[in-house]
Amino acid sequence: MIRSLATTSLRAATAGAAPSTTRFAAIRAAPTAFRFASTSTPAVTNAAREAYIEKLAGADTGITILSLNRPKAKNALSRQLLAEFRECLDAVRFDADTRVLVVRSLVDRVFCAGADLKERATMNPTEVAAFVSSLRAAFSELEALPMPTIAAIDGAALGGGLEMALCCDLRVAGPGAKLGLPETKLAIIPGAGGTQRLPRLIGPAKAKELIFTGRVLSPADALAIGVVSRTADDSAVPGALALAREIVPQGPIAVRMAKLAVDRGSQVDLASGLAFEQTCYAQVIPTEDRLEGLKAFAEKRTPQYRGQ
Repeated sequence: MIRSLATTSLRAATAGAAPSTTRFAAIRAAPTAFRFASTSTPAVTNAAREAYIEKLAGADTGITILSLNRPKAKNALSRQLLAEFRECLDAVRFDADTRVLVVRSLVDRVFCAGADLKERATMNPTEVAAFVSSLRAAFSELEALPMPTIAAIDGAALGGGLEMALCCDLRVAGPGAKLGLPETKLAIIPGAGGTQRLPRLIGPAKAKELIFTGRVLSPADALAIGVVSRTADDSAVPGALALAREIVPQGPIAVRMAKLAVDRGSQVDLASGLAFEQTCYAQVIPTEDRLEGLKAFAEKRTPQYRGQ
């Protein structure tokens, strides 16, 4: 069972080895929708789109940026933003060239303000249920991406904004970051994974305290209890890029399989997790990258991994 699961997951993790022309047809047909930067500086050129991706080049090849850009509503999660966000995830999922995905905001002083409550007020109960279901699916898709993901949190990440960040593997907080799940202040509870992912990250007691009180954390407090991996003195984006640059040179298949082993293994008992790790380890043995690593070590040079 575990071997079958690992093999199936490996296919998903390496599905981008030969990027599908069908998957990227939309990108070629509408080049403004997914802006691929030609330099190491993210190019912000599509003001009409609320979420889009950029591939970095040069020394930062292998890093892809997913930008949120809905300034009029502080990146509040609307139907349009959510739909475009999921389109970005779908494109990145099958891209073998993306070794790390960084999720960031282009809106000043906010990462994501959570649900769009003004839009929510116009929905009937059936529409609310459908939207929340789509939101949960989107966050699960982000969490299940085969490559490492980093949330660059500048400004407020509240409610659904923090729930989005919790779906990333790593989180970097800028000096003005504010993180919290304040839903109980509105007489509701976190509904897009917050009650499940936060306890798995920091433990149930501390998660309950934060959810029950609706407390908003500073970057230092978030780092102290493990909500974020790092803090940045200036902006979170340079810090996230610095972290991404540490990951990119490593064997991409090995990194993806390590993520898979940790994610799946943490959901089962230790014996099953160890068996799953063994199966994941077996998947990297026949790769060309493993042989390149051994050869580079013997020749005392930096390995050049191709994801094969």
